[in-house]
This record gives sequence, structure tokens and C-alpha cells, in this order.
Amino acid sequence: MCALKRLCFEREKFRNCSDSTIKAGPIDESNLFSWWATIEGPQGTPYEKGVFKILIEYPTEYPFRPPKMRFETHIFHPNISVKGTICVDILQKQWSPALTTSTVLLSISSLLGAPNPNDPMNAESAHLYLEDRQLYFKRAQQYTERYARVNCDLSA
Repeated sequence: MCALKRLCFEREKFRNCSDSTIKAGPIDESNLFSWWATIEGPQGTPYEKGVFKILIEYPTEYPFRPPKMRFETHIFHPNISVKGTICVDILQKQWSPALTTSTVLLSISSLLGAPNPNDPMNAESAHLYLEDRQLYFKRAQQYTERYARVNCDLSA
């Protein structure tokens, strides 16, 4: 019951949000526990001009347990696995019921611009980030151009 009330509140916040760089909402209004989200790649990063789709699955214990988030759009990033798993502490040990979907997505957006190669989910990407930043940037940009659709529809 608490989870549904919270998810309804968060859905309304997104509906009334003027920030167009991050969008989120239920895949199907009959199931508020499964959402799509999109994040526009931050300016000045190799992800710029890309739109990245994320699948969000909420546990019935939400907000007392974190949602599971996974990139559906292929991305070359030290903290995101080839399967889309995201390594960010607030989705694991640092989760707090005070966090919202919006704050987690903002954190993920920030992570795109400031990777943490010392805690990698993608070893190849982390190695390039540390050893050859220019090649890392080029490879990440190639993934963005190939996989991150500019006009990403949440219902697609």
C-alpha cells in the first residue's frame, strides 16, 4: 500500500516536471511497479545528443528497498555493464527511503559525466578511461551515435 501511494506521487511529479532531460513513467498504467525512463546525455560528454532508455522495476517494499534499474540502451561506460547493470551506491548500500526515482536518475545522469573507473562494471571501458581518455571518449561517442536514439519514445 505504501509503495503504490509513493509511486503515484512520483508519477505525478514527473508528469508536472519541466525538466525535459529526464523523463519517467509507468510502462502500463495498470502496473505502477514497472517503469521506463529516459536520460538525455549530458552536454560536454561523449553521451551528448543521445537518449538512453532505462528499465525500472520497483519492489513491493518500495521505498524501503531500492528499485532495480537497468540501461536498455547499449552504452560504453565504466560503471554500466554490457547487460545494462548500473553500479551506483544509492541503488545498493547507500539507499534511503528519502531518495526518489528523480534523484536516482539525476545521480545516474551525473555519473555519465563523471565516471568512477575505480569501481567498474565494464573493465574495458574503465581501463580506456584511465589509460587513453581520448580513445574512451571516441568509443563512448560511437556507442551513443549507434544505439542512443535521439527521439526515444517511452512507450516504444
